[in-house]
Amino acid sequence: MAADVLIALARANLAASVAILLVFLARSSVRRWLGAQLAYASWILVPIAAAGSLTPLDVSARPLASARAISLAAKAWLAAGPDAILVGLWLIGLAASLAWVVWSQYRYGLAARAGQAGPAVFGVIAPRLVVPADYSARFTPEQRRLIRAHERAHMDRLDPRFNALAVLLQCLGWFNPLLHLAVRAMRLDQELACDATVIARLPGDRRRYAEALLISQRASVYAPLGCHWGGRSVHPLEARILTLMRPQPAQDRRDAGMIGLAVFAVIIGIGAWAAQPPAPLDIYPVIYVSMDPSP
Repeated sequence: MAADVLIALARANLAASVAILLVFLARSSVRRWLGAQLAYASWILVPIAAAGSLTPLDVSARPLASARAISLAAKAWLAAGPDAILVGLWLIGLAASLAWVVWSQYRYGLAARAGQAGPAVFGVIAPRLVVPADYSARFTPEQRRLIRAHERAHMDRLDPRFNALAVLLQCLGWFNPLLHLAVRAMRLDQELACDATVIARLPGDRRRYAEALLISQRASVYAPLGCHWGGRSVHPLEARILTLMRPQPAQDRRDAGMIGLAVFAVIIGIGAWAAQPPAPLDIYPVIYVSMDPSP
């Protein structure tokens, strides 16, 4: 049983890693030609690939000899003893990752109550807007209106819940460095997508929006379950300003991109499902029935 869990975990992380590399290679071009919203949406390929790799495969299918040999060798090696040790290490890492999430969320809550955090959306089930104590003094009324529009876009698109799912997957695959890089890049693409959404609604406020970004504070604390207005470093801020300067792609191009993403998601899911080796047929009992009518 432990060996099966480890193999499934490894298979899901391998499929997710392939999807992450594909998104990393394509996200800049997708953002440039099809818009920031589609670049953010392309991260859906990662959980689809992982889920496809875990979907049961028809046991009647004949796997490639190499895939079957690797699967049998991995199970034999794990069954020899390392399975319990590796499962224990994974559980320790999972517990430590969840503890870090709880601690970081708690610290952000303390900073928010002290007026030292935000602007941000904080929480998952009932997200709320968090602003710093000097919010009214630092931002003009027009800038505050744009910040509220940005955070409202996060709430309308259920971004806090998507972030919670990303954090959960990150904790489950804590040993996978690509997964940590992917979550960080996804959060930046999420902010760029919200920026593009607000500017599409309020195209005349592009300059005010950029000014609000420039004077926003750099986050001193981090909330894993939340959406931050300001980046944790200068580089995301630069990327957001540069993205604001680009014109929005035409609607027909964005529609074509969404159709292409849906088709590619189906291909990724089916590919991850078909790539897994099915359970070896020889593990199932074979019952022989005699057809000889003689007693």
